[in-house]
Amino acid sequence: MLYGRVEEQAAIDRLLDEARVGRSGVLVLRGEPGIGKSALLDYAERAALAGAAAGASTGTGTGTSAGSAAAAVESVSFRVIRAAGVEYEADLPFAGLSLLLAPGLDRLAALTAPQRRSLEAAFGLVDDGGEAVVAPAAAPPGPAVRTVDRLLAGLATLALLAELATDGPLLCLVDDAQWLDRASAEALLLAARRLRTEGVVLLFAARDGEGSFPTTGLPELPLAALSPSAASALLAALPTSLIAGAGAGAGAGAGAVDVGAVGEGGESREAVRIAAVHRRVLAEARGNPLALTELPAALAGEQSGAVGVVPLTSRLQLAFHGQVSRLPAAAQTLLLVAAAEEAGDLRVVLSAAAALGAGPDSLPPAEQRGLIRLSAEERLAFRHPLIRAAILQRAPLMQRLAAHRAVGEALGEGDRRTWHLALAATGPDADLADALERTAVRSGARGGPSGAASAYERAARLTPDRFGATRRLVLAAESATDAGELDRATALAERALARVDDLPHLAGQGRPLAVALLEHVRATAKFWRGAYPAAYELLMGAATSEIDAPHAARMLFQAFHAAWYLGEEQLGAVLDRLAALELPPGDPVGPVAHYLLAAALPVIGRPAPDLPPVGETVAAARGAGADTVRDLVQVCGATLILGRDAETYRLAADLVAEARAEGAIGQLPTLLYFLAEAELFHGRHRDAEVAATEALELAIDTAQRQWVSQLRSLLSYLAALTGAEGACTELAAAALDGPGAAPAAGHPWAQWALGLLDLGQGRAGLAADRLQRLTGGQCRHHVSATRAVPDLVEAAVRLGEPERATESYERFARWAAVAGQPWTSALLLRCQALLGPQELAESAYRAALDLHQQDHRPFEQARTALLFGEWLRRERRRTDARSQLATALETFERLGATPWADRARTELTATGSAAPAGPVAGPLAALTPQELQIVRLAAQGLTNRDIAAQLFLSPRTVGHHLYKAYPKLGVASRSELGDLAGVVAER
Repeated sequence: MLYGRVEEQAAIDRLLDEARVGRSGVLVLRGEPGIGKSALLDYAERAALAGAAAGASTGTGTGTSAGSAAAAVESVSFRVIRAAGVEYEADLPFAGLSLLLAPGLDRLAALTAPQRRSLEAAFGLVDDGGEAVVAPAAAPPGPAVRTVDRLLAGLATLALLAELATDGPLLCLVDDAQWLDRASAEALLLAARRLRTEGVVLLFAARDGEGSFPTTGLPELPLAALSPSAASALLAALPTSLIAGAGAGAGAGAGAVDVGAVGEGGESREAVRIAAVHRRVLAEARGNPLALTELPAALAGEQSGAVGVVPLTSRLQLAFHGQVSRLPAAAQTLLLVAAAEEAGDLRVVLSAAAALGAGPDSLPPAEQRGLIRLSAEERLAFRHPLIRAAILQRAPLMQRLAAHRAVGEALGEGDRRTWHLALAATGPDADLADALERTAVRSGARGGPSGAASAYERAARLTPDRFGATRRLVLAAESATDAGELDRATALAERALARVDDLPHLAGQGRPLAVALLEHVRATAKFWRGAYPAAYELLMGAATSEIDAPHAARMLFQAFHAAWYLGEEQLGAVLDRLAALELPPGDPVGPVAHYLLAAALPVIGRPAPDLPPVGETVAAARGAGADTVRDLVQVCGATLILGRDAETYRLAADLVAEARAEGAIGQLPTLLYFLAEAELFHGRHRDAEVAATEALELAIDTAQRQWVSQLRSLLSYLAALTGAEGACTELAAAALDGPGAAPAAGHPWAQWALGLLDLGQGRAGLAADRLQRLTGGQCRHHVSATRAVPDLVEAAVRLGEPERATESYERFARWAAVAGQPWTSALLLRCQALLGPQELAESAYRAALDLHQQDHRPFEQARTALLFGEWLRRERRRTDARSQLATALETFERLGATPWADRARTELTATGSAAPAGPVAGPLAALTPQELQIVRLAAQGLTNRDIAAQLFLSPRTVGHHLYKAYPKLGVASRSELGDLAGVVAER
């Protein structure tokens, strides 16, 4: 029976009831050790297996509503899978996840090939080719080199959980989540954030103040101390033999209270002693259920003392250690081995214990004390994790080392054996260091860079020679960077740098390259914290002529990224350095570097080589061996710099498709961002919203803060187009909320969005102020800042202060001339019509409209028509004005650009012509971005499983979205979708 947990049990019951009807749920239980997290997981398991009646059977009074429907729901049985994090497994990637999903591995065949391969590699079910030793001269990895498998494993976890729930609801219980290895935690959290309608309940229990289990965005339930009445009830329910037995033989002087044979009220001395112990327990336990059950026996034999002198967790560990210390020596040895072994493998524990002189007959005394239990699967488990901690922390050092050594020798060849032997090592050991490096390589290959960093770092400590140790510290720093552990990566890099300076025999390329790799690590940490100036300085200082050109080019690519946020001076310095590199023919970075120079130099006013078609660049890079997705991302973004938006769309669409097929999830937020920009610039606003919404969800799931900021600001701009002021300002504020002193990555787009919002709402002064700062500031070369200039011109002219836009307009004119696109020339002519002499305005407007016809950009074409119509009306040419304004109005209404449609309608009415009624919104307007995306894929003939694989959802979630979309569209099945106008996107 659980005491004082009625609300918590009710929350769990609600989740289980929801899962019984197909809805998924997640809950994180948090609290101090012993507060009852594991007990609630046990309750959830009982309730899931026995139905909601389990709540009534425990006396909680939290049963569900009566009725036949409720009874039918309660009768649905769950499948339950369970695992727990173990502190000493935190460096073994996917250890926790493999334990949780082991019962479902027979369903792997139902997953898509990339997802299946990801989990097979993560769990070591296939040869991952991880035996090769990484050399220090390896190319510096980008931030996502090893993240792809790790992220795909999370989506594969989602798919497998959904598959396991196809036969009925699934309950997943994860205890001690703070000790999960990082790879398992990331996979489970990514899956948790995407659970929707699979019928899966995922319950985590995590301890406060220890380990790390960040669950941003997931519902949490903090467990408070029991109320005094609940604590007293729990304590009263304990057998008094716990106290009586503990005090036997202690003597009167050992009791908590010195009383006579009979108490003042006639109570027996024993009753008085028990009451005194109860009072002490209630005071010291402070409502902690574990303390209430474990302290009575410990306190019964102690002298009373000050309350709260020892922290409660330490007090509990002392209590547990007291129980252990009363066991025979051999039983204590066996428990120490079991605590060190961590997996509960009975065969290994008994073998290792035997090597230390403890036989199988040492197990029963520990079982009889309730310290440890043996499951039906012959797995040993401690009654509470604090027992394991107490045994390990209070054992003498040499005994702990001996236990790890014995466990390692009892294990077969593999990473666990290597780790235990390493934990037992007391000095340098070249063979063991080599084995740890091989473990690190396998960890990295399986998507566990955090574990790889730990293995490399431990290997460095065991390496006899300074050169080898330093090399392994370099690799540890790189792995920590891949894992996103920036503080750790920086500390490792600084340690390695201090050692590099003491290695005179690192001659030739060796030392400069080692320094460059370490500075790259430090720079990456600075960059992701928003410290762009520091990252830029580190990268520029490391990418010298002393290292080979391809390495230097890759570092300069990242320096370009940092400089992009700093200003034209820094950007120019990076490009100059990149242009000076003598890249070998046939190296894949060559075509990328050439394209970047040709695209970026003109935007800062420098002469540049001709910009080649992006298709030629891509073909050349691929022919030279470029990684199709990762190495071409920067090219895709560079196409936007000089307005090659059509090329951006084609390349981004191709790379998105390849990334989906390959499972390159880490690259998708970036690629979908570029795709969304291209869709937006071509006037396909709804398609831009679909792409950006998916990208934002992926960026949040994968903790890519830079792209979270960028995508929120892009969505803010889309909201500004529709006049959704609340959504626009909220998204912009979220985009601007970034780390570090430097502006957030999404700052330029957010400023453009807010400026456009002001302009659309008629607040020309505010728009001009904001856009003038954007187009003339340190980010004036950004894509958004460059393209915001026509908006600044319009705002300044409406204010009667056209001179405020002069400098930005002149720069825009130079850019448009280099870009050489019909649409850039059209916008330039529109600006000239606004700024120039009135006698030339009409010819400029008409020329701009002619150019708009060559490049389908309906929003910009309609804005030019609106401005021309307004000019014609002011010139008293109302008949001519009507046709322009009517055309603009029709386009704005079709695009949902409400502020601009209202303005066009007002102008049209002012000409004396009644404005037509607004169009009735089509059925697609009622769909959410994800519903629209799924409907379009279904209209192309894809099955739910195919759609789920593309969008990284579960098939059941896809079906749920279609079920919601059909009534909105007025159809009954997917076969009718292809007949709906606009469902299949036009290009």
